[in-house]
Amino acid sequence: MRWWKLAGLAAFVGVAATGAVVARAERRRRAYTPDQIRERLHARLAEADKPAG
Repeated sequence: MRWWKLAGLAAFVGVAATGAVVARAERRRRAYTPDQIRERLHARLAEADKPAG
């Protein structure tokens, strides 16, 4: 194979891998119900309001 064929194949594999990672993250993000998201945000807010130290 010529180098440009390898470069094209590597680019294709990179795009496919990136798409798989994005799809996985999107599925994970959408798996939460609105109530779960609200609870997590409230917990993060409560943690942020605590004084340091």
